[in-house]
Amino acid sequence: MTDGDTPLVGIVFVSHSADLARGIVEVAGQMAPSVALVAAGGTDDGGVGTSFLKVTSAIDEADAGAGVVVLSDLGSALMIAETVADQLPDSRRSRVAVVDAPFVEAGVAAAVAAETRGDFTAVVAAAEGAREAWEGMPASGGPIASASTASSPARSETGDAPGSDESVVRFVREVTLRNKDGLHARPAAEFVKLANTFDAKVTVNGKDARSLLGIMSLGLNVGASAEIASSDPGGETAVNALAALVESGFGEA
Repeated sequence: MTDGDTPLVGIVFVSHSADLARGIVEVAGQMAPSVALVAAGGTDDGGVGTSFLKVTSAIDEADAGAGVVVLSDLGSALMIAETVADQLPDSRRSRVAVVDAPFVEAGVAAAVAAETRGDFTAVVAAAEGAREAWEGMPASGGPIASASTASSPARSETGDAPGSDESVVRFVREVTLRNKDGLHARPAAEFVKLANTFDAKVTVNGKDARSLLGIMSLGLNVGASAEIASSDPGGETAVNALAALVESGFGEA
């Protein structure tokens, strides 16, 4: 599939269950409607297992020329995916990556990265990032940030750049989650898509604003506050835009 004239990286989901593969395609499709998301679940006769032919066909279907990332649910599914990839011609093998990472999390992260027109390397990195994205999340799954009911105005802070005598300006906004379900998958994807439209690096409570799993791992619920910040030149525009999106409530009550 393409976004305009630019082909997008496709994603293949290899599962022992056809329903499970279709389910993750449905979930990821809510956040990445432009991306070719292809399910390769179950055996050729509809049973539980994996199929060499289904995986081969799915890679063919997902490949628009920008590359394909393949995710799998269990060990033998990974083995089948790797076998299919190994038997591709060299000209195609170089743009097919089988990533051994959490099936759902890596798939959604890869899909959003592809939707934001990330190249093959960026989409692979997004999928691989699922392995460590949840580091630092509280065991309870609650928000890291403390609850707050008020948003702060934009402010800038000046400090010393690490390892140099130069000072840097840090643009900061404190925002409060207004939508009733907090920063769940859909609004998190919208947030990450917007962050990817800016060159400036932005963080949310220290997490990269371009990382879907990093943002979701914050566990921000309604009423929680978040610090959106950037030290990059031009970062103020990105910080303000992202803060405005959060404060809009993402169109949710």
